[in-house]
Amino acid sequence: MKEEAKSLIEAAWEERNILARKEVRLAIAETIGQLDKGNLRVAEQIDGKWRVNQWVKKAVILYFPIMKTEPSEAGPLNFNDKIPLKSDYRALGVRVVPGAVARYGSYLSPGVIMMPSFVNIGAWIGEGTMVDTWATVGSCAQIGRNVHLSGGVGIGGVLEPVQAAPVIIGDNCFLGSRSIVVEGAMIGNEAVLGANVVITGTTRVLDVSGSEAIEYRGYVPPGSVVIPGTFPKRFPAGEFSVPCALIIGRRKESTDMKTSLNDALREYDVAF
Repeated sequence: MKEEAKSLIEAAWEERNILARKEVRLAIAETIGQLDKGNLRVAEQIDGKWRVNQWVKKAVILYFPIMKTEPSEAGPLNFNDKIPLKSDYRALGVRVVPGAVARYGSYLSPGVIMMPSFVNIGAWIGEGTMVDTWATVGSCAQIGRNVHLSGGVGIGGVLEPVQAAPVIIGDNCFLGSRSIVVEGAMIGNEAVLGANVVITGTTRVLDVSGSEAIEYRGYVPPGSVVIPGTFPKRFPAGEFSVPCALIIGRRKESTDMKTSLNDALREYDVAF
């Protein structure tokens, strides 16, 4: 079924007029259903490297034109959308606080906690992760296990171009309040981002913990403790400070994983 669905979706991507065919629409709907169950992922790690399943992302994009905008209700709340909401949270083993919304086609692993927050279609969230108040997880983002997305964290979504990698957050990460990760940026396992850190696909991430700075772009190495920073850049009108991210140290291996998320920030006197 997977290969047949893949073939039909690839054909519809090239020739949109066949979206009217029943077998094509069923293939798209089945693929989104498998995403919702966690049986498929937009991106997956193979031999230590992340690979984008482009045909799955194409299915997400094609799902919108085949769906009708319809009203729905969740208690006193009313919606009017093309994508239905997830349901059966109790069976999934997921805790969802009133005001939290996850769209159908996203996957929430057992033990996930959603405070009033939003998770978009195609996203995958690992076991034990906390999506805190007003945090957002964009389309197709991949969030690891035992991650804490603090209040107001923004995880960007990536749909097009289809070959573009989504935002990837590794296992056991802590993202401080109002931090933002977008444009397919990757955060390594056990990394800690302080409040207001912004990582885009082109953000300069400077490791200043040693005698000389080491530069990364749109990538935070595993175990890094990161704070917002600036660097000088000359423009025609003069020299100004431009945002960057600073790696100021590493989490200690000797510290218990559950407590070191906060302790790593306290150790370096960083707000979270």
